[in-house]
Amino acid sequence: MTCVRVELINTGSELLLGFTVNMHLSYIARQLAGIGLRLERQVTVADAREEMRMAVEEALRRSDIIIITGGLGPTSDDFTRDVVAELLGRKLVRDEGVAAHIAERISKRRIRLPDSIYVQALVPVGAQVLPNRNGTAPGLAIDEGGKLVLLLPGPPRELKPMFEEYVLPVLEKHFGAQERFDCRTFKVVGMAESIVEGKVAPILADLPELELGYSAKMGEVEVRIISNFKSTADEAEKRIRVALGDSIYGSGDARLEEVVVKMLAAAHQTIAVAESCTGGTVANRITNVSGSSEVFINGCVTYSNESKTRLLGVSEKTLTEHGAVSEEVAREMAEGVRAGSGASFGISTTGIAGPTGGTPEKPVGLVYIGFATAHGTAVQRHILAFDRETFKFFASQFALDIVRRELLKK
Repeated sequence: MTCVRVELINTGSELLLGFTVNMHLSYIARQLAGIGLRLERQVTVADAREEMRMAVEEALRRSDIIIITGGLGPTSDDFTRDVVAELLGRKLVRDEGVAAHIAERISKRRIRLPDSIYVQALVPVGAQVLPNRNGTAPGLAIDEGGKLVLLLPGPPRELKPMFEEYVLPVLEKHFGAQERFDCRTFKVVGMAESIVEGKVAPILADLPELELGYSAKMGEVEVRIISNFKSTADEAEKRIRVALGDSIYGSGDARLEEVVVKMLAAAHQTIAVAESCTGGTVANRITNVSGSSEVFINGCVTYSNESKTRLLGVSEKTLTEHGAVSEEVAREMAEGVRAGSGASFGISTTGIAGPTGGTPEKPVGLVYIGFATAHGTAVQRHILAFDRETFKFFASQFALDIVRRELLKK
């Protein structure tokens, strides 16, 4: 839907052997969509010079923007800059600014490295250097007769800051006046993908020039709309928000835990967590969010019955009569962690993650989630028939969403 053709070339044999997961594809595609550019093609090539040469040659023939990741380091399998410089007929020259940056990083680490590391200071004539605050290999932007070739380092901790700080401005400078598309993503929790489609598809059927898509993620569904017209995207968003209501927890790259932490902070509320079957997953997700120290009081992983009694005050009688996986125990766990911590909210999880341990009365996948507030305690029951790791994430997703929906009432 856009006239600018963008291609991504990811390099590295480790990607094709399966030793490293290619996270660059999704990250770069989403960053491009945020400024109205659409990735049309992606290629992964091994650390083989001729394979790299053929991939870049083909990309130069068909694309306006070519983004290449990896192969900028100092070792023998890093030859991206050499291949690109050769294909573009540009001599490699030493950039003293880059060399000084490399020397400074080496001195700070107080290590001795071979002089070969300075091969990273070689830059094709006419290329724009994109500084690397987190590594030694700079990124490079080359304007080749209206085509833009971007060479970026492979490590995500180097690529991501560089992309957001330097690459996006370069793309805006070169292609800011081009036709763009409007891409919006809505994050939905608590609904199956088919149910989401049943609510959304019929109400958007009459909108022209609209691309609609769905993506089932772990514990949530993404609804995606794309249009060349802002007015169409605006109308589609309005209808989607009416149809899905509070089931939409965010948009774009929002994560549920981030939304919950921000809502807790805005409402001046705090939370404490008591986990059994999720083993700390809920607490981990919350504390992965910057600023969570303002709202998170403490978490207890009470896996054994004894720890439930000793740390949370769960009654031994309740455990004996109902078992650890029960509505009654979930209730006492949530109330116990809230009372002990002084938090506004207490949340608990107890269940059977499997694959063993289930019974006809309490099957594998059963989970109870308790939620205690100053006004009372509620318990949800779910059957999550997944592998152990997925079970834990789904349970944490339901737990966080309980908190979010409570805060929506305030």
